[in-house]
Amino acid sequence: MDIRTDQALPATEKLYYQDNHLYRFQAQVLSCEALTEKESKNRGGARFRIALDQTAFFPIGGGQDGDVGTLTAAQPAENSDPAVSVRVIDTREKDGVIWHFTDGALPVGSAADGQMDELIRFTRMQQHSAEHIVTGLIHTIFGYDNVGFHLGEVDTTLDFNGLLTPEDLDMIEYKANQAVFQNIPFIISYPTKEEAAAIEYRSKIEIEDQLRLVTIPGIDICACCAPHVTTSGEIGMIRIIDAQHYKGGMRLALVSGYRALADSLAKEKAAKEVSRLLSVPVSGIAGAAEKLKEEIAAQKEKLISWQDRYLAYQKPDASCPLLICVEPDMDRNQARRFVDDMINENVGICAFFIGTDETGYNYIIGSRSTDTRETAKQLNSHFKGKGGGRPDMVQGSLTGSEAELRSFLAGLYKGQQN
Repeated sequence: MDIRTDQALPATEKLYYQDNHLYRFQAQVLSCEALTEKESKNRGGARFRIALDQTAFFPIGGGQDGDVGTLTAAQPAENSDPAVSVRVIDTREKDGVIWHFTDGALPVGSAADGQMDELIRFTRMQQHSAEHIVTGLIHTIFGYDNVGFHLGEVDTTLDFNGLLTPEDLDMIEYKANQAVFQNIPFIISYPTKEEAAAIEYRSKIEIEDQLRLVTIPGIDICACCAPHVTTSGEIGMIRIIDAQHYKGGMRLALVSGYRALADSLAKEKAAKEVSRLLSVPVSGIAGAAEKLKEEIAAQKEKLISWQDRYLAYQKPDASCPLLICVEPDMDRNQARRFVDDMINENVGICAFFIGTDETGYNYIIGSRSTDTRETAKQLNSHFKGKGGGRPDMVQGSLTGSEAELRSFLAGLYKGQQN
């Protein structure tokens, strides 16, 4: 099998620009090249790259990953072997040639049947098209620019150079879904430089090649190389599921279409389960959760009060060079305050360990007369721990048994302990 050609390759005909819903096509294999080990690692384990005369596979670009799927080539008539099918793991473009990175080789010159993963492509088109609508609305209404965009496999993140309130986001989400319900056509155009100069459109980069504009009438005009839905109705639904302050602006997380459906179903399932556990209707889970939170806070206050009383009994009656306390369950703030109180009174060194032999221990060690950092250093070395702090107090974690800890500290401080 000839799997390589060193001849210059013509630019690949881009079928996805002719029909964004073309998921199956036929083409001729022009080149099939084996990848180096390093190239393979960079391309998800692909072993070959294949160039075709035409393809419906979109290469990575415009914030959207390259399409995946299969290429199948029939063997020559004189060869009785079955057809060869390879998995397309990634798709990229270089110098006008679209390369399909695959897990196997195809014969150069053979006719190939391309079949992309339709659900992945369509879902990505839904997310990307939803991003254009949301970004266009935010840009038009608030004047903010989209300064970052990532179409992930779970959600899509959008970064804006301005702040939005929860009420702003509710309004944007409502208007975005209005645009979906209106089934607005996505219009693709290729204006000349002279024509483009008279058009106000969004673009993150300077474009020297042929400009491709994606226009959603009344919503957005943006330079973009990726395939989109034909009309906004194909998006289905748009949900903004998260919003955070980010680098002086906002980072939004977006889902749409099939992902919005999956997100809604998952949240509905979770809400019903919480409803069952709290024995309240779904509409009442927020109030029930708030009540439970208050009850837990009250119980925590009671627990801390009892811990205070318990720790009061641990205080030595007389001067104590070394006090070691080991408790399986103790509030860390309580323990830290106890250590601080002890070293301010009549205890030379106070070591508090919270945990068990099975789970390991968190430690707090304090002293006004000894540099506890040296103690932590030796503990960490002996018990595979980590931690540190100031000369008068250190904190950390380690593994070991209570007996070993007591014995080690007793030996370290000449056996003087309570």
